[in-house]
Amino acid sequence: GPTRKMPLTASAMDFFQLFVPDNVLKNMVVQTNMYAKKYQERFGSDDSWIDVTLTEMKAFLGYMISTSIHHCESVLSIWSSGFYSNKSIALIMTQSRFEKILKYFHVVAFRSSQTTHGLYKIQPFLDSLQNGFDSAFKPSQAQVLHEPLIDEDPVFIATCTERELRKRKKRKFSLWVRQCSSTGFICQIYVHLKEGSGADGLDALKNKPQLHSMVAKSLCQNASGKNYIIFTGPSITSLNLFEEFEKQEIYCCGLLSTRKSDCTGLPPSMLNNPETPQSRGQYRIRMKGNMSLICWYNKGHFRFLTNAYSPVQQGVIIKRKSGEIPCPLAVEAFAAHLSYICKYDDKYSKYFISHKPNKTWQQVFWFAISIAINNAYILYKMSEAYHVTRYSRAQFGERLVKELLGLEDTSPSH
Repeated sequence: GPTRKMPLTASAMDFFQLFVPDNVLKNMVVQTNMYAKKYQERFGSDDSWIDVTLTEMKAFLGYMISTSIHHCESVLSIWSSGFYSNKSIALIMTQSRFEKILKYFHVVAFRSSQTTHGLYKIQPFLDSLQNGFDSAFKPSQAQVLHEPLIDEDPVFIATCTERELRKRKKRKFSLWVRQCSSTGFICQIYVHLKEGSGADGLDALKNKPQLHSMVAKSLCQNASGKNYIIFTGPSITSLNLFEEFEKQEIYCCGLLSTRKSDCTGLPPSMLNNPETPQSRGQYRIRMKGNMSLICWYNKGHFRFLTNAYSPVQQGVIIKRKSGEIPCPLAVEAFAAHLSYICKYDDKYSKYFISHKPNKTWQQVFWFAISIAINNAYILYKMSEAYHVTRYSRAQFGERLVKELLGLEDTSPSH
């Protein structure tokens, strides 16, 4: 849970600034102004540009965040007269001023000579965000590695052609997280660029198991020695990775797929389906040291690799129609934690910022801001302040937007 006690009067802004404090916002102000100056030196002066202030930067973020609550085709529709216009916040800043800040917005304005990383423009922000996650929250023992579901803008999906939709979905990066499966708090973010010739680019990592193994190690670099249990999907699950994690006192439970997983070192007899028909709930087990490979049958064969649970401990899967189906405890635990992550995705994925810029670093930035707000809401729900105000996720977002815009009326509209 939270590592610090927040006051009863803590606002949405107080929780958000646990991860994005004023010093980070002030740096954005400095870097944006530096980039504007550099841009104008190169392409000609812009007489309408005035250096941005901290108050304007907060308002700029507020406008962007408002698109996560009222999904709109474009953030500029706030100032329009159409269905998605938002007169209550449109008066704080003119559309032309917003567009100027959007044009020059930067987190890092200049590339240093030592920089080769493709995300150098936001790496300091991601590092700061990670420090905030680490210092504000202590996760439970059980955690999940996965790619979070990021909803596409529903207006865009309803109006675009199939070709546009296919093009839109081809992001140049993949976003992975390590998530506390008891609360939904995202403990760590890892962004992998799909293009690049560096040691972690796809040019160097032709096979996916090697790529996913590298992602898992990056997400768990701060987890060693803490006896965490990490749940993984088929793309990450592998004997070599789990044995390497065990040496660091990180224990695992993963779903195995003969098609998607790296099955090196696993007995072929367990990877092939038996010829004799099986009844639901039957399972076979093979062990090597602390590692167990479980093949469990339930309308199909499911394989699990684990060193976190004893294979002889019994569990049960409860289905609405079939009732209770016996299984090893590892299978029950995996199903429970996977179910929680699905609930998290259903609840929070629709609150990602709708603005979809073309530049990869900006896309990553707005996804990271969205995750920070979701984490802030999770901390708010676990604090005493929640028992005073009891805001829903949408109300919390509205409150945050109004506080960023400096509006006195911060009561939620619904």
